[in-house]
Amino acid sequence: MLANRAARTPALRSFSSRRLASTDAKVVVVGAGTAGLTAASQLQKALAKNRKTLAKEDFVIIDPAEYHYYQPGWTLVGSGLMDKKDTRRPMASLIPAGTTHIPESVKSFAPEKNEITLENGDQIKYEYLVVASGIQINWSGIKGLQEALVDSHSGVSSIYSYATADKARQDIEALRSGKAIFTQPSTPIKCAGAPQKVMWQAWDLYQRTDRSKTVKIEFWTGMPTMFSVPKYSEVLNALRIQRDIAGQFGQNLVAIDAANHKATFKKADGTEVTEEYTILHVTPPQGPADYIKSSPLADAAGWVDVDSGTLRHKKYPNVFSLGDASSLPTSKTAAAITAQAPVLVHNLVDVMNGKTDLVAKYDGYTSCPLLTGKGQLLLAEFKYGLEPKESFSNLFDQGKPQRYGNELQNQIFANHLRELCHTVHSTTSKPCVNPYSRDTLMTNTRTDTLPMGLL
Repeated sequence: MLANRAARTPALRSFSSRRLASTDAKVVVVGAGTAGLTAASQLQKALAKNRKTLAKEDFVIIDPAEYHYYQPGWTLVGSGLMDKKDTRRPMASLIPAGTTHIPESVKSFAPEKNEITLENGDQIKYEYLVVASGIQINWSGIKGLQEALVDSHSGVSSIYSYATADKARQDIEALRSGKAIFTQPSTPIKCAGAPQKVMWQAWDLYQRTDRSKTVKIEFWTGMPTMFSVPKYSEVLNALRIQRDIAGQFGQNLVAIDAANHKATFKKADGTEVTEEYTILHVTPPQGPADYIKSSPLADAAGWVDVDSGTLRHKKYPNVFSLGDASSLPTSKTAAAITAQAPVLVHNLVDVMNGKTDLVAKYDGYTSCPLLTGKGQLLLAEFKYGLEPKESFSNLFDQGKPQRYGNELQNQIFANHLRELCHTVHSTTSKPCVNPYSRDTLMTNTRTDTLPMGLL
């Protein structure tokens, strides 16, 4: 079957072939977020280990963003634990040396011709393509949301953007009495635990500031349970009940009347209910980027259609994908990328060297460190099939929220920190520092390649 698919694709030259013209590229990475930068950095290192190099113009990274954001930090911004200005760095400062950054948006893909068309009309040929374009946040998917977010009196906020993360902190801290609603959609989202993290931190704040009797917290989610993995969901639901947080399941936020502080939710059967709120934290619906969804690379749901083990495209053998843009049936987190990137790079280098049997396999590993209160953590780790795959069960029970301090924290993440040093500093001269230190959290500009959520 692979041979038949390959026959419809322009023949791939061997890795040792002559360099392409300057308007073409050997490798193109679409997206310079966590997935794209991690894959690019690891690919450079793997090629060097194989004594192979690419000319700068032959290794292209496409991303229009001016800044690279440490998005896990937005939960901490919304919780009052981090300054939002510390969650971004200029994109140009993070692009690996020895690559060419094209700051443009992709308009379309023509994989049958190994070609990408940019929004400015330029066309780029490639031999190998890595799609790491992330997930699209559909702010317009909730009526009235965009207007409410820019209204300082609406009580509506979201940690899912740089512009609005600090509004969440302001609204949560200012609330003295009333109802605080936190929402989560039924769509896939980046970091499925984030909507709960900010809610648990708000609960903790109200407990510590004698507002537990005057503020009522509610969790409205389009999902049927608190979390996708039963083991962790049961614990989180018990915690919700213990903390007297009302839970409404199978309810998607569809409209906001900011002037009257009302939110409308819809169930799967189409019935709607309208609730009053004092503050409303919104996790917007998310999905594949429009230019991915409309391309030949997409599956029926709009994600880049790759094999769940090899991360290679099911139809186009010179195309790979990882991270939020891919069809991989696992939770979309930065932690997942730390497991996906080595598999993708190993298999891509094998393809570049003419091998046909891809041996590296991804098992679906992902992680979601759920901050359930100040200094309290439930570390959810799992793989395909929603089966727990826990790294530290010999140190503590990962099925229960744990108190943690700097000593435990440093023990747990020593291995991850070493991997970070080898991964993203291999192409820079920057020192490797502890990204979990309060003083140096953002000194390391690529902490977003690590499992998220700890301070």
